[in-house]
Amino acid sequence: MAQKRRIGVYVCYCGGNISDYVNVEEVAEAVRNDPNVEVSKTHMFTCSDAAQQEMIDEIQAEKLDGLVIASCSPKLHMFTFRGMSERANLNQYQYVHVNLREQCSWVHTDDKVGATKKGIHLLRAGIAKCELTVPLNAIRIETKPRVLVVGAGVSGMRAAISLADMGLSVFLIEREAEAGGWALQTGKMGPEAQDGTDVVAKLLQRISQHDNIMLHTSAEVVGKSGSIGDFNVSVRVPGDETISLNVGAIVVTTGFEPYTPQTDEYGWGAPGVIPLKDFRQMLTEADGPLMHNGKPVRDVAFIYCVGSRQTKSESCTEPNSYCSRYCCLATTYTATLLHDLEQKTGQPVNQYHLYRDVRTYGALEPIYEKARTGGAIFLRWDPSDPPQVTPENGQLTVKAKDHLLGGEELEIGADLVVLATGMRPRENDTLNDVLKIPESKDGFYNEIHLKLRPVETMIDGVFIAGTAQGPKTLAESVASSLAAVAKTGGLLMKGYVDLEPLIAKVDTDKCIWCGECLKACPYGAIEKINVGEKEIAFVIESMCKGAGPCVPVCPHDAIEIEGFRDDQIVAMIDASIKELEEK
Repeated sequence: MAQKRRIGVYVCYCGGNISDYVNVEEVAEAVRNDPNVEVSKTHMFTCSDAAQQEMIDEIQAEKLDGLVIASCSPKLHMFTFRGMSERANLNQYQYVHVNLREQCSWVHTDDKVGATKKGIHLLRAGIAKCELTVPLNAIRIETKPRVLVVGAGVSGMRAAISLADMGLSVFLIEREAEAGGWALQTGKMGPEAQDGTDVVAKLLQRISQHDNIMLHTSAEVVGKSGSIGDFNVSVRVPGDETISLNVGAIVVTTGFEPYTPQTDEYGWGAPGVIPLKDFRQMLTEADGPLMHNGKPVRDVAFIYCVGSRQTKSESCTEPNSYCSRYCCLATTYTATLLHDLEQKTGQPVNQYHLYRDVRTYGALEPIYEKARTGGAIFLRWDPSDPPQVTPENGQLTVKAKDHLLGGEELEIGADLVVLATGMRPRENDTLNDVLKIPESKDGFYNEIHLKLRPVETMIDGVFIAGTAQGPKTLAESVASSLAAVAKTGGLLMKGYVDLEPLIAKVDTDKCIWCGECLKACPYGAIEKINVGEKEIAFVIESMCKGAGPCVPVCPHDAIEIEGFRDDQIVAMIDASIKELEEK
């Protein structure tokens, strides 16, 4: 007979998020007399310090060897309760989390009786799984105190400097011939009026003086092996030479590409229709009145949201549906730079800003106010009827309906039409093939969780930052790169990392190596080895994520995922059937 377990069960009110739609007292009462349940209670907030301390006391007093907590999503508090289990001297992997909020109360707000019955069903399944848990230990991996930073824009350089200041060795790789990225082309940057070239020069000076940083330009990552804490990365450098770098972590800050409009999109292709970055270069280089094609510029029309917030159509089959965030800030700041040039040269320039929405959020709102009060005219257009740009008699004509004036059609003559183009994911096919970082639906690199794990990827030891993970301002890009620095430092500075033991396990008696598991594994965490005269599958512990696609494809049932073993899944199903039979 199976040994009797002593399991503690705790059901959370979640401040009403659960208890408003599930009778939590009834759920706790339903399992109170189950054979292996010693304690079954409710708490208003199981995550609170007081509730955790009470559970710790009961685990120790009742000598509990299993724990089931029915509360909110494990994404929020699974690690909270694992830590609590360890403080109570209970193995953290003998704790089972039941998601009673997202999987029950929030999806059955119209049926409290039904939600309560389902809650009992979910809890009994969790108890059945807990009854079959065994103590597990984390997999400890030694880490190398070296970091590879891919991309030497401002974010990448700032990350490299901070990592080097921690005492870590840093290899900084840039695909272009010079470091600096897009900051080299922006001129003055708001709101502090910093010059992009000066910012890059200062960062490069710090890098050149730092003994812990090695910068490689015109270089590209072409290969990677190993896993978290011990990656071997191949980098192609000038001269077609390939060097090998051994690092403990990788930070990817490869930046973005500006959107290129289609032919005739907002007049693109016509003389005088230029992107915002080119207009900024004109302002930077102007040492007198602003000129274009030998003539003074008197009228400029700015068109916002070019390449952002698009909808699918025959002419736009792959729309960029996201907002690029920085465009409104950059364009309104450009308006203030144009005002400054007017005052400096005495040259009057009329500005017309044709916008869909203006998003100068946070502390940057004064930039918009300065542009507007300085004389820039803002006209709002509707996305169903965007501005039309046509060249006429050597000048550009912009026709638009001002949505704020009841749709009145305006015709604007302009010497220049400036398109505020958005950000697009940078094309990094070789790097993507090597690192295999998941991408979001928008094509940028995808973090595990926007709020909880914002710079981490599904590839342990590989972090993303800056505009490689989505549109950002420069300040936001640097902030995310420093977040990646903090994560990387926390990973490497202590010399080791503990990984989840909830990974694939191979039954060597059943396995005869057919290779199906290797084909199914997205992480390359399986290899073929010889044991005596027999070939079998071997799981590389540091690379396995416990995702489980190898399990169903094995024709000999030779693979299981620890923590989700077949006997546990069957027990959970049986518990569910039992619950159904009792209804």
